[in-house]
Amino acid sequence: MSQVTYTEDNIRSLDWREHIRMRPGMYIGKLGDGSSADDGIYVLLKEVIDNSIDEFVMGYGKQIDIDIQEGRVTVRDYGRGIPLGKVVDCVSKINTGGKYDSKAFKKSVGLNGVGTKAVNALSDYFKVQAIREGKTKIAEFNQGEILKDHKIGNSGEATGTIIEFQPDASVFKKFRYRHEYVENQLWNYAFLNAGLKLYYNGSVFFSKDGLLDLLSRKTSQESLRYPIIHLKDADLEIAMSHGNHYGEFYYSFVNGQNTTQGGTHLNAFKEAVVETIQKHFKKTYDRRDILSSIVAAISIRVEEPVFESQTKTKLGSSDMGPQGPSIRTFIGNFVKEQLDNFLHRHAEVREALEKRIIQSQREREEIADIKKLANQRAKKANLHNKKLRDCRLHFSDGPRTTSEDLRLATTIFITEGDSASGSITKARDVQTQAVFSLRGKPLNCYGLTKKVVYENEEFNLLQHALDIEDMLESLRYNRVVIATDADVDGMHIRLLLLTFFLQFFPDLVRNGHLYILDTPLFRVRDKQKTFYCYSEEEKQQAIKQLRGKPEITRFKGLGEISPDEFKDFIAENIRLEPVVMNEETNIDDILEYYMGKIRPPARILLSTTCAWKKMKCSITKNPLPSK
Repeated sequence: MSQVTYTEDNIRSLDWREHIRMRPGMYIGKLGDGSSADDGIYVLLKEVIDNSIDEFVMGYGKQIDIDIQEGRVTVRDYGRGIPLGKVVDCVSKINTGGKYDSKAFKKSVGLNGVGTKAVNALSDYFKVQAIREGKTKIAEFNQGEILKDHKIGNSGEATGTIIEFQPDASVFKKFRYRHEYVENQLWNYAFLNAGLKLYYNGSVFFSKDGLLDLLSRKTSQESLRYPIIHLKDADLEIAMSHGNHYGEFYYSFVNGQNTTQGGTHLNAFKEAVVETIQKHFKKTYDRRDILSSIVAAISIRVEEPVFESQTKTKLGSSDMGPQGPSIRTFIGNFVKEQLDNFLHRHAEVREALEKRIIQSQREREEIADIKKLANQRAKKANLHNKKLRDCRLHFSDGPRTTSEDLRLATTIFITEGDSASGSITKARDVQTQAVFSLRGKPLNCYGLTKKVVYENEEFNLLQHALDIEDMLESLRYNRVVIATDADVDGMHIRLLLLTFFLQFFPDLVRNGHLYILDTPLFRVRDKQKTFYCYSEEEKQQAIKQLRGKPEITRFKGLGEISPDEFKDFIAENIRLEPVVMNEETNIDDILEYYMGKIRPPARILLSTTCAWKKMKCSITKNPLPSK
């Protein structure tokens, strides 16, 4: 074995931009192409908007303009503007910024002076302009290196800061901003900053009542058991209700940052709700029954918050600030007083809440025996050898979960039939990609209770394969991909699976884990070239590029694509369409229209082959075709 030298020559010192570009994941999380809501291009956008939001929170500027065209982003606020003599330093010198002065930004989300520098370093083009007191300063950069440092000049524009950037295409491969994800980000900003107007590509995002508006927009009022409870003070705002859905839905925020993984504040909130309700009703209701079907939003402002990563998706702070109480005590005292008082004043809400708790208790007890038998069946089915061809990151006889880094790398394809699963199994990356094979068409589970998940063998085994029986946090795969044929039967199976996830595990969809595999419809080739086409338009373009007489193959099913060909479609060039739930999504209305029992088979076929295909995979407020 050759000796590896370790000398002074092996020691390197990187400047700020080199370190960010070499280790971008440390600063913005995963990179991605924009198909996931947490991909890096959205973190870049967030880092810039966060600075503008901080200006609004401090009382400066009530409007932010955002424009995205062809991947180029422009964000303009009307705050105080960066001090002109520090414009270049604030976007290109690490550990430089106004956030270190707690008097200027007391409860800012960006406290480490890295965010805008990361955007600069990871952009092909970055421009900053500050306008203050009739003067302006502009600086332009390429991948963090300054291109042009303009002199301070006169300006008649309103005070504020303008940031323009184009993400580096060598870092973010084939990226594109999806408007659904951008709009979701902007609505969150609006809900958390009542009175702020955000303009994006001609649309305005505005909220008057904060988290009350958030829950009203994200839920169907008809599906809620009682009107939304809205509680608020200077540093804490809470909105909550209970519905008819399965699972728990939380929208949590710290200093305006969407903490998708929760943290100490969310844990404190759930603990406080359980204790308050138990004491209010003077009954030892089970925690699971109290929180079952809850939908809630919590926003807290903390001095100098500590997050568990640069992407700030989970709060790690235990205190409200250097001199403040613990977060647990602060939230606990607030909820115990305010929620208890609210329930005493609103008897109809109090009765509806207790009724929902009792119903959850009854349903849980009813399926306890069924669940036990179903779990035994799942073990006897030898799941990992028959239905599931697992990836090597998950050992069938090992732990049911892996580290977060490993889980983020994993994908599971849900296929129909043996031929399709066989092709994908032979073509997949066995390290990170798993395959689950369905047997025939799944049951239409719309309107059924969760008992069917355990009584139906296919659903029970799928649930066990994903490990989502008890909580989403145990989900074994980051990406759950529906891989069905591009024909009527395949589209119908896709719709039945979407119904299953939306009905019983909607948080899996809400958190961006569900995708549709886009596979080629045609192969067009001659003796020199081969093209795989995903649409009629692509087919026609391919024919024009061939010199000889084209051979055209129409793939009717996934099983017709050879493993060698398939390997390219599920590797680096994989095309996935995320199933996106927009702000105004009404699950009940969508499922009732497409899968309701009163709909004739013709309507199912029509919606399956036309409406869903036309919408790709986005679930919008009103996707229903005209009658």
